[in-house]
Amino acid sequence: MNLLIDTDVFCKLAVSDLLHDAVRVLGAKLESCFRLPALPHMLRRGRIRRRYGAEACDSMVRLAMTLPTIPQPGAEWLDALAAVQEIDPGEALIFAAAAESGGSVVSGDKRALESLKDLKDHQEALAGRIVVLEAVLLSLCHDLGADVVRQRVQPLETLDSVVRVCFSSQASEPEEGLLSYLEDLRGAVFPLTLWDPHAGGGR
Repeated sequence: MNLLIDTDVFCKLAVSDLLHDAVRVLGAKLESCFRLPALPHMLRRGRIRRRYGAEACDSMVRLAMTLPTIPQPGAEWLDALAAVQEIDPGEALIFAAAAESGGSVVSGDKRALESLKDLKDHQEALAGRIVVLEAVLLSLCHDLGADVVRQRVQPLETLDSVVRVCFSSQASEPEEGLLSYLEDLRGAVFPLTLWDPHAGGGR
């Protein structure tokens, strides 16, 4: 199974030391995961480096360089996405390549997903193969245990509102919060269907 991972989710999972586990629970191997060509450059300078810090980004550069880059898709899939303002060029490349190749997308760009629902061909081609961060974290809570995931996502508590709400309190039940966010997102992107962690769609 091929996974095409967007930059935001790659960084959040990598900085939390959860990327390898996430790939495993999605039924894939790291060598079958693809990243955007610009990812190493983005980690070396600019907004992402300021966000996560030099040490974390240098580590993520080394990890990113072990992954193959997303292959260039044909114009048939890419052109319709390029015309949508809410879908940036990186997400357009990921969605088009996944639609063409039959791979699954791991994306954290909710604005792009809400726009994708209006593109019928892409919506049908990617049905059940869009994996959002909430679904990944939910699967990891079931696989590793909520306490392990809570400990590992600590670097994200000031950077990600979902993580902050679901994991910051020791008394909280992360799965309940993640499921609530996931249900809200399912409604927002309907009729696009997301990968369902309870159905084991990635295994």
